[in-house]
Amino acid sequence: MIAIGSDHGGFELKKHVIGHLLEKGIEVKDYGTFTEDSVDYPDCARPVCKAVLAGEAERGILLCGTGIGISIAANKFNGIRAALCGDVYSAVMARQHNDANIICLGGRVVGRELAFMIVDAWLENKHLGGRHSDRVAKIHAIEKEQ
Repeated sequence: MIAIGSDHGGFELKKHVIGHLLEKGIEVKDYGTFTEDSVDYPDCARPVCKAVLAGEAERGILLCGTGIGISIAANKFNGIRAALCGDVYSAVMARQHNDANIICLGGRVVGRELAFMIVDAWLENKHLGGRHSDRVAKIHAIEKEQ
């Protein structure tokens, strides 16, 4: 299951991403927001991050206007590796090298079709392990220092 959430800036694109995932037969849980009324992106990141960390969702997708704010908020959760991606190559590398468990998109800067390609590339790739696992372990060590 994929957890998904957005603020008002990512709301419209989120609806399309959900439809795309459902068409592919992927189970999705929408954690809001459910309108275009203004909301704060840290509040929207929280339930998706908690679902991923609790194992209720395999991975998560977060959207805000640019993807920047919501990715910063998500990365404050120990164990979350949220990658802001605006292109397919970054999405592939986020999975293969960084084992990103959340992808972030900008609803005001990424078009619908590109968003679908980014999400698909991220979902279809796996972490490569090896030296990349060593690097992810170093990220976890930094989290433990805090």
